[in-house]
Amino acid sequence: MTVGNMDSAELFDAGKKGRGLRATKELKAGDVVFAESSFSAVVFDSLVTQVCHSCFRHQANLHRCAQCKFAHYCDRTCQTACWGEHKQECGAIRKTGKAPSESVRLASRVLWRVHKDTGIVSDSQLISVDQLEDHVTDLPEEDLKQLQTDVMTFLAYWSQGRKQLSVEYISKIFGIIKCNGFTLSDQRGLQAVGVGLFPNLCLVNHDCWPNCTVILNHGNQSALSSALHSQRRIELRAVGKISQDEELTVSYVDFLNLSADRQKKLMEHFHFECTCQHCIEHISDDLMTAAVESGGSKPSADKVKEIITSSKEFLEKIDKARIDQDYHKVVTLCCDCLEKQENVLADTNLLKLRVFSITSEVLSYLRNFSEAADYARRMVEGYTKLCHPNNALLGMATMRAGVTHWHAGQIEAGHGFICKAYAILMVTHGPNHAITKDLESMRMQTELELKLFKQDEKAYQSMRDAALQIPA
Repeated sequence: MTVGNMDSAELFDAGKKGRGLRATKELKAGDVVFAESSFSAVVFDSLVTQVCHSCFRHQANLHRCAQCKFAHYCDRTCQTACWGEHKQECGAIRKTGKAPSESVRLASRVLWRVHKDTGIVSDSQLISVDQLEDHVTDLPEEDLKQLQTDVMTFLAYWSQGRKQLSVEYISKIFGIIKCNGFTLSDQRGLQAVGVGLFPNLCLVNHDCWPNCTVILNHGNQSALSSALHSQRRIELRAVGKISQDEELTVSYVDFLNLSADRQKKLMEHFHFECTCQHCIEHISDDLMTAAVESGGSKPSADKVKEIITSSKEFLEKIDKARIDQDYHKVVTLCCDCLEKQENVLADTNLLKLRVFSITSEVLSYLRNFSEAADYARRMVEGYTKLCHPNNALLGMATMRAGVTHWHAGQIEAGHGFICKAYAILMVTHGPNHAITKDLESMRMQTELELKLFKQDEKAYQSMRDAALQIPA
């Protein structure tokens, strides 16, 4: 699948949902429906010195643009590859003396490219950028005030000879970005690092239980010549069988929220009411709010309400301790919270799953892998009951559980989790993604260790102890 190839998808009238994309042929799990380079993209304000402005990889010791001293790159080849996007931005930053916010920078990049190439930059782009939905008239008063501020900042920053843009048109572009901007993750998929605009992707409608997922492929930046770099792009990948003429869908929000909460977020951010089956029938809401059931009986409604209130209070304290980097306090708070939840909330309850996730993550950071492994296992078991089998979040959680069990010396369980994660991420990320390649290496390593473990457990434990020994 080459970037820009749209042979597997076509534009159609999706009724009340407006425009949409549908499959032109039958697709199977893991197929790339289409790949698309960003029309424009920028790194978040908070990460401008930590993430390459060309390939969006999180890197140490980035090289700074010598002219504007704002943009940062892996090396000269990444900088050269990005010069077409950065050239006018570089001049604007030097002229004004500082870089504006990420939203103004993205709007500027979009409009510089529209001015240079028009709103359609390739034969495979199905719709012009300025034909995308903007919903400016639906914005609440507070958002409108921010929009007006951004437009004024834009007017002082953007320039293109004598080219004049109306405030209405600029506002429309900001609205398009707000409604359609796609969050870009780093090469490990662990942190959101930027935002970009992908016109064809914008045409894919929402479903809380979608048949596709979107992943950022950072491309190959290893070539010495920037001309040989493969482009940064998103890939729309099928997570299951899709029939010919079936609508292609992705989820705009995290499924691990109650249907009412998902609908609220979709209305606030995207201005539509979700009528998918999972929202209409409130599928999985019962599991996400479930209480423990033992011997046919459940705790009283008052007890459940008390623990829910207590859990939310604990989570506020846990979040504060994480911000303060007081990780031992985080563990103490998590354990106290889980003790109260244990015989009241089920392991699929969203509040309990959140504490499982934080506890396993922080215990792993503190190298208490044996204890972390149990929480990671329970987290994956809960996710498995709630998520689509090929959900990327489930794959990442399963990978984390595998690594935790492996580090805890539980090689059989660790290898099992890593194999399950690899199967999921082969669908959601594909074989060439950095995460999948890492998992493949881990899968091969744990397979070798498992063979040694089964042949001679004592020799395996000696090897593992020696590998983990910290020099004095």
